[in-house]
Order: sequence, then structure tokens, then C-alpha cells
Amino acid sequence: MKVLVLGGGGREHALVWKLRRSPRITQLFCAPGNGGIGEDAQCLAVDLKSIDSMTALAARLRPDLTVVGPELPLTLGVVDEFTRRGWPIFGPTQAAAQLESSKSFAKEFLQRHRIPTAPFAICDSIEQVRTALGHFHPPVVVKADGLAAGKGVVIAKSKEEAAGVAAEMLSGKMLGEAGARVVLEECLKGDELSFLVFSDGERVVPLVAAQDHKRVGDGDTGPNTGGMGAYSTPDIIDDQMRGWLVHHIAQPVVAGMKAEGTEFKGMLYCGLMMTVRGPMVLEFNCRFGDPETQPILMRLESDLVEAIEASIEGRVSEGDFKWSVDAAVCVVMASGGYPGTYAVGKRIDGLEDAGAVEGVKVFHAGTAKRDGVYYTAGGRVLGVTARAGSLETAVARAYQACGKISFEGAHYRKDIAARAMKK
Repeated sequence: MKVLVLGGGGREHALVWKLRRSPRITQLFCAPGNGGIGEDAQCLAVDLKSIDSMTALAARLRPDLTVVGPELPLTLGVVDEFTRRGWPIFGPTQAAAQLESSKSFAKEFLQRHRIPTAPFAICDSIEQVRTALGHFHPPVVVKADGLAAGKGVVIAKSKEEAAGVAAEMLSGKMLGEAGARVVLEECLKGDELSFLVFSDGERVVPLVAAQDHKRVGDGDTGPNTGGMGAYSTPDIIDDQMRGWLVHHIAQPVVAGMKAEGTEFKGMLYCGLMMTVRGPMVLEFNCRFGDPETQPILMRLESDLVEAIEASIEGRVSEGDFKWSVDAAVCVVMASGGYPGTYAVGKRIDGLEDAGAVEGVKVFHAGTAKRDGVYYTAGGRVLGVTARAGSLETAVARAYQACGKISFEGAHYRKDIAARAMKK
């Protein structure tokens, strides 16, 4: 079969790498792809901001299956258009993707369906922000309502800081249209958990859980990013908690969407905070997470194509997935200055040596290849991912591989999965 993956980051490289291992796939394309993805798939030009561009590409290729990586094509309605044309595609419709594209929609949906989440307020003006702040105790979480590539969340230490951040978002100077509306939230304490499930519009099947590391610096310091690393182990949550999350969060979301006339098919990513009051929803994504996909797919031992088809065709089941009991960890190597302003075009050395470390796969995120040489082409450049029988060994392998890679300005967290190993 012929498969097209839309996207060009580390998540898409992991998807392409895993799909390439399916015996059913004869041709694999990725658009636009990146330097590293070109080793596993044919990369093709496309404008992910244009439905017409993606449709024209699919009309030319006629893939048997399209897998959407990033959020933007989903929010533009690529699934609606491909489905209208009878082309199989994995992901939710534009209406269902509002769970990710609008934080205010998601919060009000959670409230309507009594799914646990933090107290919140939705504000369209700085006057509303100042009034709402009277109901919060600092720290206060300020979120841009729209898509902001993982950078639209600020934890303000005081009400004054929260008002200032909100004003900057609302003005459009900070995040453009994404900040035209803001959500204020109580700041929850606990461990974050990424809980991903496949849905066919009615049933849900969980993947193995993972934990992301959002802050740029060690010890969870500095600004939020798109994710600086993630890990997944068999014991990150037990079977009882996994069942609770399915029955009290994931399943009610899918059932609630269906009850409201908006069927949700595809990947539902529940970003949770495991608090002393129980798990609470921080956010939703409507696609594979990045960088969680990298360690999760390193642990997947069954055919990803089969599971994707089951979601599209309305027949997901636990039997779609087989998982390794190994641990896996991903460490993101980023450009100097990320998540702020950064330069690109820096030569990357040591990739072959890093990939030779036992159990390691280097996934490319922001790279380009010219004349056989790799260069940086984004903020998050590489996702150095390792699998091993224990978390400690996986972490050691990942950092051993990171030590063999060099490019000007490279930085990465040195404490991915450190808290888990202490426990």
C-alpha cells in the first residue's frame, strides 16, 4: 500500500520510521519531511497551511492512507476535505479538533461533561482579566486560546504578572491571533502525564503513557517549549489508574463529542496533571504528541498501520497494540536561543556515531540535508531516543548518544526522567 505522512518534525520522523517497518507498505511519502526523514521516505514539497496544496499532492499521489502529524492541517479541515473525496485519512475533523485549537472550547466542554479540570476563566479583554484575577490565588496560569506551538502557556507568579502577560497576548504582540482570547487557570501541582488513546468515534484504546518535559531548563526552569524530552516505562502508571483514566476522562470525552454531534476519530492526547485531588485535564491535543511519540513508538511492537486503519474503520480494540516492557527516553537537542530567537544553518556532526550506540535512534526534527551534510533548520533539531530494559540504561544510552553529536549553540536538558529514577 501507498502511505502519505503530512508534517516534517521529530514526531513525523518517528511515524515514518515505524510505518516503514510495516510489511504492507510498498511506498512511503512524507510532506514536507526533513533531512533525516529522507532516509526512510520520499520527501515532497507541500504547504501545510493550504488545503489546496495538500489536496493537490494527494490527488497526484493517490495514497491508500494519509496520516496527519501536526495540528495545523487538522484545524484547517484537511480530514473533512479528504473524507469528502473518499480518501482514507487518520485524524479528527475540523470541528472535533477544536479540543486542541481552542482552549476555551475545551475548558467549557470539560465543564459541561463534568470531566475533572482546573477552575478557569475565559477573557476577551484586559478588563475581564483584571476582574477574573480577583477569584484566583497566585501563581496563575495564563493560556492563549489558540494554537501557539506549545509556547502559549505562562505560569505567572503574581496577579500583576498575569495581567501583564494577558495584556501582551490580547494585544497580538506576543502570539498574534492565537492570543485574541485568553484562559486563566488555577495552577495545579503534581506530576504531568501524557495519556494518548486511539478512538474510532465510539471506543477508545490507550497507548502506553509517557511524561513530557515542557520547560527549557533543568529542574523545570525557564519558559515553556514544544517539549525538551519525554520518557515512557511500563510502570509510569498501573493498570488500575490506566482504567480510571479511560473510564473517567478519555471515554467521556469521546462520548461527549458524539453526543454533541461531533464524532472524534483519531488520536486523542490527554495532557494531565496527577494532583493530590486526582488526575485533572490540562489540555488536549488531537494528534500524536511531540516528543512523546518518539519513546512511545520505540516501545510499540505491533503494526501501526493496522491500528490506524481500525480507527478509521470504526473497530479499534486492545488487540491492535502490542508493547515492549522496555523503557524508552527521548532527549531533544535544540538550537541556541530556543524557544526564543535562534539561528539555523549550523552544521551537525556526529550523527552516525550517535546512531551506533546500542538501542538508540536519532529522530530528526529541524534538519536539512545538503550535499550529504546535515544542518540545523529549526528550534528543536533532534530527538535522541533510546530503548533499554531499564529506564536508567535507556537514559544513559540517550545521553551517551547526545554527547557524540555537536552543532554550534546546541543545548539540551540533562535531567530527562531524573525524577522518575529517583522514585
